[in-house]
Amino acid sequence: RQDKAAMAGAVILLILVVLALAAPLFARLTGHGPNELFADEMLTPDIGLPKGPNAQFWFGGDSVGRDVFVRTLYGARTSLTVALVATGLAALLGVSLGMIAGYRGGKTDTLVSRLIDIVLSMPVLLLAIGLASVCSISADGCLGGLLQPGLSLVIGIIALFTWPNMARLVRGQALGLREKEFVEAARSLGARPPRIMFKELLPNLLGPIVVYATLLIPANILFEAALSFLGVGVPQSTPSWGRMLSDAAAGQIFTVAWWMMLFPGLFLLATTLSFNLVGDGLRDALGPSQR
Repeated sequence: RQDKAAMAGAVILLILVVLALAAPLFARLTGHGPNELFADEMLTPDIGLPKGPNAQFWFGGDSVGRDVFVRTLYGARTSLTVALVATGLAALLGVSLGMIAGYRGGKTDTLVSRLIDIVLSMPVLLLAIGLASVCSISADGCLGGLLQPGLSLVIGIIALFTWPNMARLVRGQALGLREKEFVEAARSLGARPPRIMFKELLPNLLGPIVVYATLLIPANILFEAALSFLGVGVPQSTPSWGRMLSDAAAGQIFTVAWWMMLFPGLFLLATTLSFNLVGDGLRDALGPSQR
């Protein structure tokens, strides 16, 4: 609570979450759905350009006559859902593999470490674009239908490429903790390796894990925005800040319809900045030596 920047970030995040959850309510109040077209009301008849912010459409309209305000709120739901779920999956995989590698050591450690090095050496964005494109060709998706085009595909791709850093962090911490006295005491009492890893080591690693997860969330939000901006992220029918920025950049329409890029861009900036501020605050609170 002494870190004012972190508290400000937490307040902004709380407001963003409330707005995201209340998106359907705002849609009902305004009578504007996220994909509903209002071409007659929103497009200037003589030149076909969208109208700017007004009393009926608070953030103006986009190039096809949709309400930018409602789509921005629904975009918050998309970005937060993708980032939180993808970060959770990446943390689950990274913590598990890192814990096993750090505690077991030997060949297991070597195998997991080389796997981490391989994934980290890949051109992430190019591979993500390729996977998203291939899995979106048919309605069946990839891996026997496990990865369906849309949100699940984007979440799976982000989690696939973001777990190695978490695994490397946990592995390094586990290597240092496995020789501690409390671990030796658990071994002497007959505790099996899975219990030692997840009952003894994991509670001592929650601080670094939580801190890194809060810093990984904004990176994943930008990852999803980049994929959607390039047209291989969430489908057009699913509002996303990256997709909205891509629509604004198409034909450089943002030069005359500035609101199409300004509002989703501000929300994206506020979200990523707030998560980073909270992550920095948690790092100082949970690891006083870092100060």
